[in-house]
Amino acid sequence: MQNTLGILLAGGAGERLAPLTRKTAKPAVPFGGIYRIIDFTLSNCVNSNIRRVFVLAQYKALDLIRHIRAGWTIFSPELGEFIEVITPMKRVHDDWYLGTADAVYQNIESIEAEAPELTLILAGDHIYKMDYQEMTDWHRQNHADVTIATIQVSPSEASRFGVAEIAPDYRVIGFEEKPQHGNPARSVFNPEMVSASMGIYVFRTPVLLDALREDAERSDSSHDFGKDVLPRLVKTARVIAYDFRDLNGKTARYWRDVGTIDAYYEANLDLVAVTPEFNLYSPNWPLRTTLVQAPPAKFVFAQEGRRMGVAIDSIVSPGCIISGGRVVRSLLSPGVRINSYCEVESSILLHNVEVGRYSRIRRAIIDQGVKLPEASEVGLNPDEDRARGYTVTESGITVVSNSP
Repeated sequence: MQNTLGILLAGGAGERLAPLTRKTAKPAVPFGGIYRIIDFTLSNCVNSNIRRVFVLAQYKALDLIRHIRAGWTIFSPELGEFIEVITPMKRVHDDWYLGTADAVYQNIESIEAEAPELTLILAGDHIYKMDYQEMTDWHRQNHADVTIATIQVSPSEASRFGVAEIAPDYRVIGFEEKPQHGNPARSVFNPEMVSASMGIYVFRTPVLLDALREDAERSDSSHDFGKDVLPRLVKTARVIAYDFRDLNGKTARYWRDVGTIDAYYEANLDLVAVTPEFNLYSPNWPLRTTLVQAPPAKFVFAQEGRRMGVAIDSIVSPGCIISGGRVVRSLLSPGVRINSYCEVESSILLHNVEVGRYSRIRRAIIDQGVKLPEASEVGLNPDEDRARGYTVTESGITVVSNSP
């Protein structure tokens, strides 16, 4: 891709994903066994030939920084290629990142030093497959100042998104953040749907820099792209909508914000379906991550009765040992140990979890490094789980974490 800089916003606190984010940034939370959430956006960048990427980190970023250092140093600095993590340096003012637009504004000197023709703004906490080069081509074809990636959603879901009002020539003539009324603007791409913003934007770089400087001077701004910058640009610049083309290869377009425990759980558990909505296995759009140096997964003990090392309809990562336990419809991240007579069903076990003998786990997420003692019961009784200090969501998902 010619002269495009990617800026990946990865600094959010991820409070709705707590307790999984109490010690790590939301984009660094494990997903799908071996991956981290940020890997899906970074894979899109690599597959789209985006070879200059700033990752703007802030909140508890050490795990994220180490993950990128270990698995994403794949470009050639000699050719000007990089994936570089930038934490707040307070070069522009004395605050931490105040919003998505302010995060980019605080790194305005780094953008100017790269002198890109186009700047691509991305979020680091969504799961999807997208060719960003198609979007930048659309941007150029329509002589846009700004292009907003949109996805078609039902009008009943409009209150969860920023909704674009789009003219027949694809120009955005209105932008409403999370409309609460019952008649949001219908999509020019499909009149039965609305076009919701995906939080992905292409800017002509001079337009971006001018808009950021103007926003920084406003005392009434929350310094957010969706709430502040884009609604103003719709009135003063040529803003074009791009209709998301999903490379996942399924009937329904797949784009998930896994920002809550329930959404995170559902998106992970979908992966173990016979025909999952999201395809991890397509060679046409490979998904990269940091490779774990670990031995192959091991299943031991096969005896009559309950003592059987077996996993059914599950994803089992390297380094796992299922020793006389039974795992059904679950995801095991690297280094998980399931001991004898255990039953694990419809659950997500993150890195290096150990489950003591005779334990039973149902509809639960076990955080990284947790050691469950023998005869533990998780997810069987929500009241007892709460009494033990576990987090239980409204839908009944139990989260066990070492974090205070």
